[in-house]
Amino acid sequence: MIYAAFILIAFVQLIAASGNNFHFATNAVHSGVDPEHHGYAVVPPINMATTYIQAYPGLKPGLDDPSSWGLGYFYSRQNNPTRGALERALASAEGAKYASAFSSGMAAITSVTQILKSGDHVLTSNDLYGGTTGVFRQIVSPNTGIDFTFMSMENLEAIEKAITPKTKLIWLESPTNPLLQSFDIRGIAKIAKKHNVLLAVDGTFMSPYLQRPLELGADIVVHSITKWIGGHSDVIMGCCMTNNDDIGKKFRALQNFVGAVPGPFDCYMAMRGLKTLNLRMDACQKNAMALAKLIEKHEVVERVNYPGLPSYPQYELAKSQMKGPGAMMAMHIKGGLPVAAKFLQSLKIFGLAVSLGAVESLACSPALMTHTAVPRADREAIGLTDSLIRISVGSEHVDDLVNDVQHALDEALAEFKKLQQQEKK
Repeated sequence: MIYAAFILIAFVQLIAASGNNFHFATNAVHSGVDPEHHGYAVVPPINMATTYIQAYPGLKPGLDDPSSWGLGYFYSRQNNPTRGALERALASAEGAKYASAFSSGMAAITSVTQILKSGDHVLTSNDLYGGTTGVFRQIVSPNTGIDFTFMSMENLEAIEKAITPKTKLIWLESPTNPLLQSFDIRGIAKIAKKHNVLLAVDGTFMSPYLQRPLELGADIVVHSITKWIGGHSDVIMGCCMTNNDDIGKKFRALQNFVGAVPGPFDCYMAMRGLKTLNLRMDACQKNAMALAKLIEKHEVVERVNYPGLPSYPQYELAKSQMKGPGAMMAMHIKGGLPVAAKFLQSLKIFGLAVSLGAVESLACSPALMTHTAVPRADREAIGLTDSLIRISVGSEHVDDLVNDVQHALDEALAEFKKLQQQEKK
């Protein structure tokens, strides 16, 4: 009996260590778990302590606990056992050496800009999450002297030409939020390295299960844990991950000195979500494929961007850098806002709400809901119009989702035809 217990502990220790050869699903369940460091419990406990007893002045406890990242425990803003366990699990999922959890996705994004200095230049996509665009344009640029160039990331030659001696970072999403464009991460990474520029990729839409940008050459990966990793619309959190020792230390310092760190309970919830990430993503992207095929054929739809469809503009590229197409899509509907609104209001299962990546299906109008921080002219120049609908497909039964979307599309088509008749009068 005792021997069996030691074998179990050894197995968990092996999985918790980095560099193993286990599959993603196995690592997602076991990484960050060290029973001997938390009372031999199968699940790391929620450690709510703010401070930790020292046996001697300056001698931090927990230096031997892997979840302290070799720093021990001093004050929970700096380090916390529950947060550390989550960070180790995230690093394992992403194939990263370092992971730092922050109190939101936006806190994580802002932390990347805080490793830059005044006068630096950032190349970034003109198709970004509205919050990212907002913080770059309204907070970082005017208050820090960091300059941003927003451009298409499709043309590698154009990207290289846009790099200046002051360029220190290339920031992109792939696929993008909300237009679902995919960019050549490998190609952009080669250009970045050639010019000694960092490449940061927001991988939120795909999650570490379907795409791992560090393996494609990126220096930094950011996730909104709120989305697929958490997966249940009940945690606000973000993370930054890297294999670079210096950058990893900077993120750890930002956690400590800026203090935008998540609480232990949220870390526990996020770690719980990570354990089922592969199961949820497999179910959701299977549903998404069925819906994408339905939507693509409907009369009221102008086009749909979904990486799993052969009609997707970057179909071959997506297959080369993703394990699967994911469960996000961008639908362009005919008739503008009145028809888009009719579609959204006719949905019964899909919730009309911002956010994404959860077990429940959601749909929204990015122009009116998530991307209002982007100037209207800039939105429309890239195709982010009132006709655009962003869809996050959940894990409900596929037949129910198909029926729901079919009904909403038919209602939208009726509205579109009514508008056409009114225009003729």
